[in-house]
Amino acid sequence: MLIAIDHGNKQIKCSRRTFVSGLRESDTKPPFGKEILFYKGKYYTLTDQRIPYMRDKTVDERYFILTLFAVAFELAGTDYRQDEIADVQLAIGLPPAHYGAQYERFEKYFLDRDIIDFQLDGKPYSIYISKAICFPQAYAAIMPIYQKIRQYPKVAVLDIGGFTADYLLVKNGEADLSTCDSLDNGVITLYNSVKSKVNADFDMLLDESDIDAILQDKETDYDDAIIRIVKEQAQFFVDDLFGKLRERMIDLRSGKAVFVGGGSILLRRQIEASGKVGTPIFVDEISANTKGYELLFKASCMG
Repeated sequence: MLIAIDHGNKQIKCSRRTFVSGLRESDTKPPFGKEILFYKGKYYTLTDQRIPYMRDKTVDERYFILTLFAVAFELAGTDYRQDEIADVQLAIGLPPAHYGAQYERFEKYFLDRDIIDFQLDGKPYSIYISKAICFPQAYAAIMPIYQKIRQYPKVAVLDIGGFTADYLLVKNGEADLSTCDSLDNGVITLYNSVKSKVNADFDMLLDESDIDAILQDKETDYDDAIIRIVKEQAQFFVDDLFGKLRERMIDLRSGKAVFVGGGSILLRRQIEASGKVGTPIFVDEISANTKGYELLFKASCMG
């Protein structure tokens, strides 16, 4: 079974679920709650407290455990039987700037583990990961609209994620990995600046979910002054990001600019209001990378 997973710094995304990249480990079974995973004598639960940023996600087992959650969620939507061993093929990805140095290590991280036995909420799973293929983020995210943009001579792709904002040039449909980078300008940076500002001015602590709600114009209990600060900080964040891209000779006012990732969806209004993007194209699908991994995996196997 092919399972595509986007291992984000903020969220894990697969076809059936999106959840925070947060994990809590325990030697004893939690007395209450659901989605409790048991693996190698330890109990794991998901949490809204995300793992601190990790440039190399293979340094410990946390992202592997998060992968087991994703695999279980995917298998739960199939006719998987408890008495069988599921052959799992993983389609995964890394930021373009990290891809060349890390993709082999990231693939090996999931392989050579023999049969993996674990339980989720008491239901046993047995899987064998037979293949793992890694692809560049951002490039993968445009695969669902590839036929639309391949005709353009130059497209700048900007993937605003949790901790990084990845940019990549696509020329005549081909990724130019010589013109790509990962800037430490993901939405987590925005969250931290907003929380610091609101705490300093109003002695109030905001959660990241509160900031998301304000930027999405959802109903909240916050007064206009706090809402104004959140939106102002978001605009400063977008303008600063575009300034850094300009320093790297990426001018979004010429050619096409494709925005992907959860951060782009969250900040669409600020991006459009910046006046620094000529023709923005938004991929309004938070799991765009996941869908792209799946398409690229199938294409690579056919080739």
